[in-house]
Amino acid sequence: MQRITSLWPRALRPGGGRRECPVPDEVRDAVEARGRRIAEATGGPGWGEMYVRLMLDTWRRTLQPGPDGVFVVTGDIPAMWLRDSAAQMRPWLGLASDCEAVAEMLRGLVRMQWRLVRHDPHANAFNHGPVGGTPHLLDNHLLARRADPWIWERKYELDSLGLPLLLAHQLQQAAGDDAHLDWGVHSGFADVVSLWRREQDHASSRYRFIRLDAVLRGRADDTLPRLGRGSHVGLTGMTWQGFRPSDDACRFGYNIPAQLLAVHVLRVGARWCDELWHDADLAAGARGLADEIEAGVAAHGMLPDGSFAYEVDGLGAVLAADDANLPSLLGLPLTSAVTMDDPRYLATRARILSSANPWWHRGKAASGIGSPHTPGNRVWPIALAVEGLTSPDRDERLRLARLLADTTAGTGRMHESFDADDPSDFTRGWFSWADMMFCELLASLT
Repeated sequence: MQRITSLWPRALRPGGGRRECPVPDEVRDAVEARGRRIAEATGGPGWGEMYVRLMLDTWRRTLQPGPDGVFVVTGDIPAMWLRDSAAQMRPWLGLASDCEAVAEMLRGLVRMQWRLVRHDPHANAFNHGPVGGTPHLLDNHLLARRADPWIWERKYELDSLGLPLLLAHQLQQAAGDDAHLDWGVHSGFADVVSLWRREQDHASSRYRFIRLDAVLRGRADDTLPRLGRGSHVGLTGMTWQGFRPSDDACRFGYNIPAQLLAVHVLRVGARWCDELWHDADLAAGARGLADEIEAGVAAHGMLPDGSFAYEVDGLGAVLAADDANLPSLLGLPLTSAVTMDDPRYLATRARILSSANPWWHRGKAASGIGSPHTPGNRVWPIALAVEGLTSPDRDERLRLARLLADTTAGTGRMHESFDADDPSDFTRGWFSWADMMFCELLASLT
């Protein structure tokens, strides 16, 4: 496993006076042109201006270029989540074909993501260099695991590996070249296939996660039971994960949206093996693993009504719900090969956008999917944006964009969540991923 050895500029380190990333003129021009198209498509300048402000704010405040690529902070936390950084750059893909500076920024992000994956494929979030600076130094203290100064958090999640693969694929399609699909992605993909194969039999895995303060406070969602192993699972062909896309512990070990993401990106990676890397063994291994996971979902991840479950353990236990964070059941057309007109998806969508989903909330201000990550009657803007992006009805997308714009509590930006009855009661004042999902929804209206 490769370790990162290059040094970061002192000014870019946490506590070292992080500076804003300048916006090149061609990037500003591309964003403003899209903003004008949004204004024309929606009948007024307000949403176009909001799009421009949020996009340029994300460029200036979250991007931190360095010699190893582009580090992207998630917002008000000075760390880079592999999942968040991939998801929050989605609206930039639509500008990559016409703006080389955007394409090069995305290539830099891909380079950074795969350097970090190769450093430790079990980790979900990283520091900006080997600087420590994490509140989680006691993680795995009971297992005497030495703290790694590169790692902010080591919660093992399939989506933290799957979404960077998906971003690399989306960039290939958007920019029309393969420049970023170099040895780093090839090597990292091989590591991912090996890890996902190994975690098909989690009983033989050496991965453990204990958060000592969570144990002491009785926070079962922030640590894994059975001394860090996680709950019991059966052998299904699916690949185990410890944590959900929300960073909460899985109740059961097989998260179905993440499994379907894995199937999709394994097949994408297999095509890269055939067409770019000429690695027949890795291609065969990836395709075989994808087939096994897909068969496991079909055998264990479906409900009697033909819809997808959210989590299962392969032993009969099923969680019929959906969480706001991508990958989600609602977002399957964005993160998997499941299409918007797939009968399984339509049945799933009808169920999870209703009170049959324990994490769906109805209030005076909004109705939508929330998450146990933010307890209470809270709706997540990410989920509202995904609801719009997965609807073929433009009027529905307009309605949801209007709802999002009207529930910022006067801040002019999206939040992690807000009370369905009172949007002024929100969590996280700056959550770039949510801002960018709103921008992607606005762009879809043009």
